[in-house]
Amino acid sequence: MGRFENKVVVVTGGTSGIGLATAKAFAQEGASVFITGRRQEALDAAVKSIGGKVTGVRADMAKLADIDRLYDAVQQQHAQIDVVFANAGGGSFAPLGAIDEAHFDETFATNVKGTLFTVQKALPLLRDGASVVLTSSTTSLAGTPAFSVYSATKAAVRSFARNWILDLKDRRIRVNAISPGVTETAGLNELFGGGDQAKGTKDYLASQIPAGRVGQPEEIAKAVLFLASDDASYVNGVELFVDGGQVQI
Repeated sequence: MGRFENKVVVVTGGTSGIGLATAKAFAQEGASVFITGRRQEALDAAVKSIGGKVTGVRADMAKLADIDRLYDAVQQQHAQIDVVFANAGGGSFAPLGAIDEAHFDETFATNVKGTLFTVQKALPLLRDGASVVLTSSTTSLAGTPAFSVYSATKAAVRSFARNWILDLKDRRIRVNAISPGVTETAGLNELFGGGDQAKGTKDYLASQIPAGRVGQPEEIAKAVLFLASDDASYVNGVELFVDGGQVQI
């Protein structure tokens, strides 16, 4: 029996990177897992790789109709949700002076609007005593050149956790934020330009991290499962850094 046997878990942005690793970890511990992704081909591949009791729902979490479709799919199989991991998000570089409206709107729509309505629209299905985990980032604390819009969205996500624990306290729903540092994902490689350029950037960043390396998605997943589990029953409103010590120095 796993920690999440007979539990229903929603993981948004579950087709790659941290989301995929976390969905696999929940499934391995017995959960019925629902994942979202924007591309059907990637969604189908993720469902196949996760195995177990997993359902893929094609959805763009910046679109409220897609969020409704996600929870309609959950309701077709289950009466309630035990865990929501609001993980879908992304960003790109743009220095101040080159930020346009499209860059701002797209980043905030996915990372802030999407997170907000993913959780709000889950409320009728979330059981009392459920757990919500939000994906923030170490970038909300440490400045990064040309990354101010993304960083601001992640600061907003972290603020959601602090406030929502008050809104949801009567239902005993815990809300925590996970803040990964530099993590080995396809999305990060693309952000860093791919190939040798990405490797060089990651090598440099690893030299600045006390742990001496970048993180692995599976390491972030273990921290998410802790926050979502009864092992963290008295952990509420925190920001858990999984970054090899990067923001502590």
